[in-house]
Parts: sequence; C-alpha cells; structure tokens
Amino acid sequence: MSVTPQSLKTLSRAWEPMSYGFLDASAKREIRRKMIKAVAVPGCQMPYASREVPMARGWGTGGLQVSLTLIHPNMRIKVIDQGADDSVNAASIRHFLARVSGAPTTLDTLQADLIQSRHRIPEEKLNEAQILVLQVPNPESLRPVQPNMSIARQMHADADYGRMWLQLYEQIVRSGRVMQGASYPSMVNGRHVMTPSPIPRWDVPKLNMAQHLTILSAGREKRIFAVPPYTRVEPLVFDDVPYKVEEHHDLTCSRSGAKGFFMNEIPQEDGSSAYELSDSGFGVKHIQRGTGDAVTFGKTWYENGEMAE
Repeated sequence: MSVTPQSLKTLSRAWEPMSYGFLDASAKREIRRKMIKAVAVPGCQMPYASREVPMARGWGTGGLQVSLTLIHPNMRIKVIDQGADDSVNAASIRHFLARVSGAPTTLDTLQADLIQSRHRIPEEKLNEAQILVLQVPNPESLRPVQPNMSIARQMHADADYGRMWLQLYEQIVRSGRVMQGASYPSMVNGRHVMTPSPIPRWDVPKLNMAQHLTILSAGREKRIFAVPPYTRVEPLVFDDVPYKVEEHHDLTCSRSGAKGFFMNEIPQEDGSSAYELSDSGFGVKHIQRGTGDAVTFGKTWYENGEMAE
C-alpha cells in the first residue's frame, strides 16, 4: 500500500486577509445591535454570541470584543487593569488593539477616546466624546440570592429585587454595616439593578449622571449592558444607612504625594503599609508635575476624598 506524500502547503489553508479589528463583519453587526439595545434600556442585560478572541475567557474577552467593534484608526485608546496601564493584561490588550486596528495608544485619560478598563474608573472625569468599556466577570446582580438564571431573569422582568434588599439588611444586622465591597448593586434609571463590574464602592458614584457612555460586557457569560450619558445610577441603600465609599481621604501616595484619591495598599517588610495611587496614569502626572514638567490635569470626580459637585 503506497502512501501519498503530503506537504505543509496541502495541509494549511490559503492565506486570507484578516478583517479590520480582528472580528468578522457579522460579529461586529451583532455586537453593535446589542449595544444599541443596551443603551435603549439602561442596565438591562442583552445576550450576544460571544466570539473567540486570542485570549482566555475571564481575562477581558467581553470588553475586548466591544472595543474591537467600536475602534477605528483615528480613535486613541487607553487600557487599564485595576488602575494600572503597565500591568501584563493591560499592556497585552493595548498592544493587540493597536496591532489589529492601527489606532494610536495613550496613557493619558484626557487624550483617550476609548478606555477599556478592568475593575477601575479613572480619577479624572470623562467627557461626552469618550467611551468607557468595563470588563465584567459576572454580570448577574441577582446571582448571590438566586442562582437559577431563568428565575433571576424573570425577577428582573418583574423588578422583583426584594431578596437583594434582604441580603443588605442581613449584612447590617450581623455586621453593623453593609459588607458589600466591589460590584455594589445599583439601580439604573430607576428600573434595572445591575452589578457595575467589580469596581470598588469608590467608583460607583462616578457612573451617576456621567457625561460619558459606559458599556459593560461579559464575554464568558455572553451579556452586554450599558449606562448611557446623564443616566441615574443609585447604589441600593436604606434611608437611614447612607452609602459609604472606602475611607481613603486621608491617605497619601508615597510616590507622587497626591492625597484624597483611591489608593493601593503596599505591605512593607516592617509590617507597616505604604500607599500608591491606584490610577497609575494620574499618579505619573503628579510625579511629572513635581519634576517641573508641564502637565495638564482634568477635573476629578473626587476632591480631598469627597465627591465633587
């Protein structure tokens, strides 16, 4: 029995040009339609057929698909991971977006047109021309109280959020305060309760009546939802138990000297702690100003640890 020799050329597919922005046109059309629906019904989760991208699910594939759909060659992009521009995940996604789109990149929030973020919102305010894309690992706010997703979606349809209020009440009774940290449940436009990504409580007020469009996408869970500009986003709180953010107002960044913003705690060898600005790009600006460089600062959401008017 003779064996026909094979070559690498016969085993491989013929070269074809890649679609602009990596995703094919059909995928982009679907994501655009779902984003429009998400904007039309703020806070409501829209299902979509999450595509495969060259990174593992759970590492920002949802946000990446939205960014690939929105991006164009003249759009300046910024990618941050828990506030940092230089983390492995942020640098990898930024490099990939630039490579498949030809779009320029930046580390400055004020210069960015599209900001993809994991777990943080920049300290400087965004304007109407900017878009914030948040990566979301778990989009279902009702999952902690109702693991059955079919029932949870029916509860959203009926605006039945009694179990969420009960969960917050139980935390207050047991611990004396609401223990919910990141992903604090929030009412959007007075109708749908969403989980605003695992951003800290510090960042949730930044979504309320913000000028920019926020799109939240979960690639693994195949859900997109949005907060349009000038939309009410109100954390679930009782009238006699006010909403509180992290007490970082008296912390000072050890590198930049900035004070009154969200900090990362850095344990020291002697058992003490040092603090650094979580928003690394904002911290670099403070350092540059300290060395005499000309730096432009935008308005910030917080002033001296208090939400600015």
